Amino acid sequence: MTREITVAAAQLGPIQRTDSRESAVARMIHLLREASRNGVELVVFPELALTTFFPRWFVENISEADHWYETEMPSSVTQPIFDVARELKIGFCLGYAEITAPDTNGVRHRFNTQILVDREGKIVGKYHKVHIPGHEHHEPDRPFQHAERYYFEPGPEGFDVWKAFGGRFGMMICNDRRWPESYRLMGLKGVEMILCGYNTPIHYVPDPSQDILQGFHNSLVMQSGAYQNGTWVVGVAKAGLEEGVELLGQSCIVAPSGQIVAQALTADDELVIARCDLDWCKRYKETLFDFDKYRRPEVYGPITSQRGAILD
Repeated sequence: MTREITVAAAQLGPIQRTDSRESAVARMIHLLREASRNGVELVVFPELALTTFFPRWFVENISEADHWYETEMPSSVTQPIFDVARELKIGFCLGYAEITAPDTNGVRHRFNTQILVDREGKIVGKYHKVHIPGHEHHEPDRPFQHAERYYFEPGPEGFDVWKAFGGRFGMMICNDRRWPESYRLMGLKGVEMILCGYNTPIHYVPDPSQDILQGFHNSLVMQSGAYQNGTWVVGVAKAGLEEGVELLGQSCIVAPSGQIVAQALTADDELVIARCDLDWCKRYKETLFDFDKYRRPEVYGPITSQRGAILD
């Protein structure tokens, strides 16, 4: 018997600065209900799905940005997503900005967070983004900021895999998808589906020559990561023109073969649906990418022992 799950990448169109959380929640609930009508069992929402991508602005006092972060999940505003999902018996994955309660040293931590929620409305996994891109300081000459390294700290836990929906599920966020280590660490834990939310601007300020390649690079990294680790990858975007910044979109579902089996056609709210056979992963995990048989970890030392390139 195959282990199949119908998954929807729930792409969101732009969320503007003046849009309320309540309006974003209403849009997500609409997509949940549409997903239910199409037999979907798991809906995946983008990175920072409750707000606009606020790291495009810089504030000198970071506490002025506290209102962008969630202090609890669910909250009174987000509880309806959990309630409707439980009513429909649909699981979901949600990305948002999180600020923690003070730790023993009185420090509140700020994370770019993603959670996995089962069909009963229970949070079964939480992930904090590991690879934080952008810059830490104000760069006023930019057309827009990408100050993620100011607003978020890297997740200290690394990458995990959770047993859910009859398989092994992992999570990553946006820039994580560009790093092969993200997939491989989950691959070494037997991951069968990786859920990835992202907000990617088409214009790359440090090197505009890459702008035309954004779509190619987006699919390239997810397809190669899926293939080399024998796993499904669900990439879900925030898309469209958000606060004057054009976001990539191109949400897609990638099979363990590396093939894109479904992809968004718009830059707005849209469901991308695929019936995913988790046993398809075995075709690659037990043949070409049989890790136990073919990997040579004894020669991979520099991957974890050094950070940048060392030139002889």
